[in-house]
Amino acid sequence: MDRDSQPDPESLEELGEVERRVVERMQHPDKAQEREWLDQTALMYGALIGTSVLMVQPFITAPSLDLVATISVVAFSIAIPLLAALILVSRQETFHGRRTRSTLVTISQAVAQGAAIIGLIAAFWHIHWIAGVGLLVSGLVAIAIHSAGFWKLELDVASSPDEPPD
Repeated sequence: MDRDSQPDPESLEELGEVERRVVERMQHPDKAQEREWLDQTALMYGALIGTSVLMVQPFITAPSLDLVATISVVAFSIAIPLLAALILVSRQETFHGRRTRSTLVTISQAVAQGAAIIGLIAAFWHIHWIAGVGLLVSGLVAIAIHSAGFWKLELDVASSPDEPPD
């Protein structure tokens, strides 16, 4: 569910009380939650830019590039300017205390993050294909870990709204 969509009433009826509270918190976060999401997003964009710049440096002076190195450089050349623009948008979002609803920004987020990840995987693949596969697999595991932790925290908070979280 994207951040602007509203679930249909029938799908909410199928959810339990705790799950309904989680959906409500996601759709209408308090100021502290919104600020945290904005801070995490800006941190991620900065980290991706820094990593991209570091990874592309050896390719700049290389006399020639193989296919995988070329894919990496092209992906980074797409990602870095988009990520820089997204950092600026993120600063405006933080200033205003809310996320933008721009479709162009949403598309840019997906393209920038995807290009950065493709660039990283290709760069590691260039070093050794096992390193590229390792990065891909560990990245997918990391997404699962983050998702599980996020949802567990949200369910815990929603199940005891009057008590502070652990």
